Amino acid sequence: MRLPVDRLAVKAACQLGRFKPTPEKLVQQRWLRWLGPSIAHPGLWSVNRHAIALGLAIGMFFGLLIPIAQMPFSAAAAVLLRANLPTAVVSTFVTNPVTMAPLYYAAWRLGATVLGEPEPAAPAVLASPAAAPAAPEAAGASWWSSLWQRLHAVGKPLLLGLALMATLTGLAAYALVSALWWLHQRWRRAAPPRD
Repeated sequence: MRLPVDRLAVKAACQLGRFKPTPEKLVQQRWLRWLGPSIAHPGLWSVNRHAIALGLAIGMFFGLLIPIAQMPFSAAAAVLLRANLPTAVVSTFVTNPVTMAPLYYAAWRLGATVLGEPEPAAPAVLASPAAAPAAPEAAGASWWSSLWQRLHAVGKPLLLGLALMATLTGLAAYALVSALWWLHQRWRRAAPPRD
């Protein structure tokens, strides 16, 4: 017995299939004209081991490294390196509203550890000025300057941690996809033919 959900899923997939972008449609888009005819290059749309692995690595790298404008940077890098463009853009969603805080906290901890800072306490970057340690107003410290000092204290470990996480995750994604692709191809060749 088939459930009605199956029919709804099939119908939704068919509807989404109509909106599948093609290189010809993308060249006509006003907001993609800056990429020029290079967006129609077949290498950006090919499905092979290198293109998919590189696209995933690029998307993971930019998804972790920068908090804003991840997709344009990922798309530009995919065009320059001839990686699979849809994979590069979609994989930037590694950071989203659910994963952003844990990933950035882990990056901050990693950066603090690499820099050799003592056991780091959770940063009070977002603490209100009343909750933050009071700085003498006579010395000219305002709320903005105290916030800037707290961001600066967190900034160096966070930036280093993000750079390390982005690089290592991108390399690991490339290696993992390449290995899985190779294993899948080998398994398919070793499998007996079906009659």
